[in-house]
Amino acid sequence: GPRYPQVTSGAARAVAFRSVGVGDVSKRILLGRKLRSSQLGETLLPKRIALPVFASDALSSVAYAPDEILIMLSLAGASAYTYSWQVGVAVAVVMAVVIASYRQTVQAYPSGGGDYEVARTNLGEKAGTTVASALLIDYVLTVAVSISAGAQYAAAALPVLSGHEGAVAAGLVAFVAALNLRGVRESRAIFAAPTYLFMLAMGAMVVVGAVRWWSGNLPRAASADITIVPHEGLEGPLTTLALVFLLARAFSSGCVALTGVEAVSTGVPAFRRPKARNAGTTLLLLGLIAVTMMLSVIILAREIGVRIVDPSDRDRLFLDGAPVPEDYDLDTLISQIAESVFSGFPPGFYFTVTVTAVILLFAANTAFNGFPVLGSILARDGYAPRAFGSRGDRLAYSNGIVALAALAIVLIWAFDAEVTRLIQLYIVGVFVSFTLSQLGMVRHWTRALAEERDAAERHRMMRARVLNAVGLTMTSLVLVVVVVTKFLAGAWITILAITFFYVVMQAIRTHYDRVSAELAADEEDKVLPTRVHAMVLVSKLHKPTLRALAFAKATRPNALEGVYVATDGRATSALMAEWDERDIDLPLKVLHSPYRELIRPIVEYATEIRRANPRGVVAVYIPEYVVGRWWEQLLHNQTALRLKGRLLFQPGIMVISVPYQLQSSEAARERAYDDDTRVRPGDLRRGDVRDRR
Repeated sequence: GPRYPQVTSGAARAVAFRSVGVGDVSKRILLGRKLRSSQLGETLLPKRIALPVFASDALSSVAYAPDEILIMLSLAGASAYTYSWQVGVAVAVVMAVVIASYRQTVQAYPSGGGDYEVARTNLGEKAGTTVASALLIDYVLTVAVSISAGAQYAAAALPVLSGHEGAVAAGLVAFVAALNLRGVRESRAIFAAPTYLFMLAMGAMVVVGAVRWWSGNLPRAASADITIVPHEGLEGPLTTLALVFLLARAFSSGCVALTGVEAVSTGVPAFRRPKARNAGTTLLLLGLIAVTMMLSVIILAREIGVRIVDPSDRDRLFLDGAPVPEDYDLDTLISQIAESVFSGFPPGFYFTVTVTAVILLFAANTAFNGFPVLGSILARDGYAPRAFGSRGDRLAYSNGIVALAALAIVLIWAFDAEVTRLIQLYIVGVFVSFTLSQLGMVRHWTRALAEERDAAERHRMMRARVLNAVGLTMTSLVLVVVVVTKFLAGAWITILAITFFYVVMQAIRTHYDRVSAELAADEEDKVLPTRVHAMVLVSKLHKPTLRALAFAKATRPNALEGVYVATDGRATSALMAEWDERDIDLPLKVLHSPYRELIRPIVEYATEIRRANPRGVVAVYIPEYVVGRWWEQLLHNQTALRLKGRLLFQPGIMVISVPYQLQSSEAARERAYDDDTRVRPGDLRRGDVRDRR
């Protein structure tokens, strides 16, 4: 007889089988076993792990920020390199001010909203959405720039990869995304080790370089004899205005070193308690290490005579009076420095270059921590799809991670993983968020001071407001410089993208608000329908149809009938004869369809019944097969799926699926039950065995 659905624990196991398929097995292999929500606290980070996880982006900027400073200065020839250390100091001052300001932010807003929460709370919804748009763009560019730079270093170490940087970078994005989908708890050690190794390699390079410089035996760079022809219009002595503009361009490119600072304020919830204090300490360490590394690299580059230009400007390079050969490799800044500092000791060079490439790869992890968290906050506030607010199997915000990876791969493909081209888009978004965040913090402290009466606390708040005011002034000036110097070079694309994200988020919020207003309950929603007209769709008189008829009858509608669409006279006659033979005590409505359509007659019939009784409802019961193999799903229920898609848009018509489990579904359910109850290594320690019982 018919196998009616169980409502005991077996039903719960029946639901579980849906997730056990090719897709679920693949997810389990790639991502690991699911984690319970109660295990969320186990993923929180101590400072020794939080530093490399959240600071890897800012620290890794040492691998390309000095390069960009020298590339911009090279427009006026190698003689302009004498200004490199002044530009580096200016960038370091801005970084120090920004970090001091953000230490106030994490203390005042430890919930993890970062710049978005500060701007939204103190400046309003529009400012908050603007900051969120800028941050989302910045996170995407962080991944694209960091991993593209890593691909360039990989090509420097492995010449076989030269010319394939775009494909390498796209594959690396997918790799980092997969690590993050496994969750912070398992991936944190993977991300921590390269960061500490990079700090070790840079420290060793700086110390050895300083010792050799002091002793007078620091070799010159391999590119030191290259002559750089100034860019057209910059030949000869520079006017004051031209020099200021050149230094401003170099400064704005060097400010990419500040990217990643805001990720700490967004990721405060991931720190262990006391969260705000640990986040502030991490920010301080980040700033000290990044500034020291960046200035050391710039000074060493000047002392060994490094020459570097934009890859597209190779025609400005001359060696012994002739253009450099086509196959001449002008390596990245750190590669050239490491080659000189560790001359005679190749392992030192390869170690430095390798860990630099790896840290650039994992620097993208900062964005993979920030983007999903910000996406979840935006989803909570109605500015992003609600799917961004859901944690995946491994307690990570999986949808945000996947979205970030997809956008970064598109950007890498569009710009062929060329760092200098991507840099032009990079810094605008982060300084938009910096500026609005600092303005929000000034307003926050002003509002707090109006209510605070304790003298000591007021003194602390005034000191914090001064810091944020200085930060506002500094970031505003930098934003102006960045927009002016980089607008035509590509910053307009970022501004356009920020505007696009802003419009999309406002549209999403408007949609959710409209839906919420439509769904708001009132007294009329308590009124029962005056009449329920039920119909059971009949294709054959088999077990699924009989079950649907029995179930519909048990609901006691005002009217109940079977509905059959007649497309073949002989089949219709046979069905009507069997209906009478079985003595089914319900009327059978036959809808004739001369054009052999199945869906349209049912939709029109149900709509006519509803139109005749506007205060009533029409209940349509659809028998469906439940199968256990993916390919069987393609062979069944297709008409039912299309019919439900049509009926769901008709007001006053309810669609009820009546499942009938075929034999294959039972086998799949048993496999799911066996998989769910099997004891695995570590289950006893985690308490999973006890929970299953």
